[in-house]
Amino acid sequence: MKESKKLLFGLPKGSLQDPTLARMDKAGFKIAISSRSYIPTVDDDELEIRLIRAQEISRYVDHGYLDCGITGHDWVCENQSIVKEVAEFRFSRATNRPSRWVLAVPEESPVKSVHDLEGKTIATEVVQITRAYLERHNVKATVEFSWGATEFKAHELVDAIR
Repeated sequence: MKESKKLLFGLPKGSLQDPTLARMDKAGFKIAISSRSYIPTVDDDELEIRLIRAQEISRYVDHGYLDCGITGHDWVCENQSIVKEVAEFRFSRATNRPSRWVLAVPEESPVKSVHDLEGKTIATEVVQITRAYLERHNVKATVEFSWGATEFKAHELVDAIR
């Protein structure tokens, strides 16, 4: 008898986990998650699920560890992953609208446009996307990686955040 290969499917862990699981439930998949495991159970014998940070899913698909996954288009771009995007799901952790990245500075900052960032420092989770944005606007600035609550850094450590 031929052994069937299971589809290895990456789902986002963290803030997008609950809305993603709700969508999977609506699609007919019953997924049970243990708080101590990144390998949930699913009621489909041809499917294996892995919970992974959304930021990493496209890389794991690109590198062949996962067969497919749900993540943001922004993370596909940031990771420069070579993957096939087959569907767009309009949801986020809080709304049904897609998320947007913004470039932010303190209110009292003299920076009023992207061109005012010439020679400045920007902190962001999306270094590649930010560098590409600056390049499109012919602005040379230092872009540094920052996880999480980046907003506290503006004015004390960096000139802008994204």
